[in-house]
Amino acid sequence: MTTSTTHLVLIPSFDTGPRLASTVAEALRHWSPVWVVVDGSTDGSAEPVRALAAGDARVRVIDHPENRGKGAAIATGLALAIAHGFTHVLTMDADGQHPGDLVPGFMAASQANPAALVLGRPIFGAEAPTARCQGRKLSIGLAWIEILGRGIDDPLFGFRVYPAAALARALASTRWARRFDFDHEIAVRMFWDGTPTLNLPAPCRYLAKSDGGVSHFRYGRDNLVLIWLQTRLLLELALWRWPGVWRLRRGRAGTAPR
Repeated sequence: MTTSTTHLVLIPSFDTGPRLASTVAEALRHWSPVWVVVDGSTDGSAEPVRALAAGDARVRVIDHPENRGKGAAIATGLALAIAHGFTHVLTMDADGQHPGDLVPGFMAASQANPAALVLGRPIFGAEAPTARCQGRKLSIGLAWIEILGRGIDDPLFGFRVYPAAALARALASTRWARRFDFDHEIAVRMFWDGTPTLNLPAPCRYLAKSDGGVSHFRYGRDNLVLIWLQTRLLLELALWRWPGVWRLRRGRAGTAPR
């Protein structure tokens, strides 16, 4: 297990059930510190982690009194991390989808490329629903339009290492990206801001509800959020972003980590 004063693991959680404690324990086997932002959970899932944090300085629990969304939870943890001198945060889902043994490799890549946004490219097993895997292709294609080419292999996968200052700038540049729209929008905005990207393969687990998997995606509400997200990004690109993105790509050609 590696202890760092610059890179921490940040886990946003909302009503994750028993998977939260096992996710924190798995992350701790590979990295320290591990911070959890409890985003208004009411299912008691945070209590075992609070008990752990009470006797283990490697773990910290941060509370939102009400549910604000994944992006808002990460923003809260990020601000506190920066205040404590951390320069990078690795985000991972609380539901056990992201294996903890990937953490050291992603952190090492970030340490070797500290300016880069290190993005996971998910490798799903045969158990993952075909509709879910196929549906991601639309988001990937839209992201490539929004950044005028490749560079973000999967805009929805939340296992990432963020340069903290660059992430803070991206969050400050939009009033959105605080809920389910966070992962896609923030990756695009960081690219627009000039943050280089490094994409690494990330074998992951698809956990069905019967296996303890938790999903808070609501098809009506969250699909409307995603439609609004793509409308905003595409309009912004078309109306004024594209010349800068094009210049960025020309200047970066052949030099950016990928």
